[in-house]
Amino acid sequence: MTEPPGTAVSVTDAPPRSDTPSKPLAAQRVLPLRRPGRWIATAVVLVLAAQFVHGLATNQFYQWDRFGYWFLRPTVLDGLLITLEVTAYSAVLGLLGGILLALARLSKSPVLRAVSWTYVWALRSIPLIVVLLFLYNFSALYKTLSIGVPFGPAFFSFDESRLATDMVIAVIGLSLNEAAYAAEVVRGGILSVDQGQHEAASALGLPKGYQFRRIVFPQALRSITPNYVNQLIGLIKSTSLVFYVSLLDLFGTVQSMGATYPGDIVPLLLVATVWYLILTSAVSVVQFYVERHYARGATRSLPPTPLQKLRASLTDLRARIRRETAI
Repeated sequence: MTEPPGTAVSVTDAPPRSDTPSKPLAAQRVLPLRRPGRWIATAVVLVLAAQFVHGLATNQFYQWDRFGYWFLRPTVLDGLLITLEVTAYSAVLGLLGGILLALARLSKSPVLRAVSWTYVWALRSIPLIVVLLFLYNFSALYKTLSIGVPFGPAFFSFDESRLATDMVIAVIGLSLNEAAYAAEVVRGGILSVDQGQHEAASALGLPKGYQFRRIVFPQALRSITPNYVNQLIGLIKSTSLVFYVSLLDLFGTVQSMGATYPGDIVPLLLVATVWYLILTSAVSVVQFYVERHYARGATRSLPPTPLQKLRASLTDLRARIRRETAI
C-alpha cells in the first residue's frame, strides 16, 4: 500500500537485517527426509540375521566338524559328478527338444501344432517322479524294441533292459520333462521378436531356415536366456529325484550315507545344501554374463558387472567424503 505524501516511514518498519552473512548456496546442505520406519525395519532384519548366523555357529546339533569331514569325501564328489552329468545331458537334450516342439507349435501344419500342444500339456501335467518311475518299469511293458517297416517286418531287435541303464533312464526322463517347459520358453522368446524383423527378412528374400538361425533366434535368445536359466536351476534340483530310479547322484549319495551313519544325517544334508547352492550360484553368474552379451543390441550401455558396481560405489563414497570435509 502506497503511503500518502509527506508521511515518513519509520525505521522499525524496514525488514530486519542480519549481521551474519548468509551461506552460499553451494555450501548449504540439503537434509534428506527422515524415515524412521525404514531404520527400524533394517535394525530388525539385522538382528534376526545375526541371531540366525549365531545359531548356525553355536548350535552343536549342526556338527560342523562332521560337515567338513563329508564335504569333500570321494563318495560325495562322485555323486556330485553324476548330478552334473545328468544336468548337462538333460539341459542340452531338453533345449533341443524344446526348440523342435516350439517350431512345431508355431508351424502352419495343424497336425504338428496338435501333437506339440498335446505333448506339452501332458508332460507339464504329469509329475516328474511318475515319468521316471514309468520309464524305470518300461521294460515290463516292452521287453524288446525293434527298428523296421511301420506295421511290418522288423530289421533289428534289441533287449530294452540292456540299453536302459539307470543313467539313460534318468537323462531321458528329465529331458522329456524339460523339453515340455523349454518349448514354452522358446516359443515365448520367438514371439517376442518384433514382427518387422520377420517382414524385413522376408523382403530380402532370405530362406526361412536362414531367417530363423541368423535373425530371429539370436534376438529371441535375449528373452529365452533368463527364463531358461531359471528352468536350468530347477533342473539341477530335479536331479535329486533320480535317486528313485537307483541312480546315486548327490542327493542319493547323501541319503545312502545318512542311512549308514544315522548320527550324521544333519551334516550330510548340509553338505548337499551347500553343493546345490554352489551349483545354482555358478549358473546365475553365467546367466548374468550371457544376458549382458545379448543386451548389446537392445540397450545403449551394457549393465555394469558386480566389480564395476563395487568400483562405482567406492568412487561415490570417496567423493561424498571429500564434499563433507570441504563443507
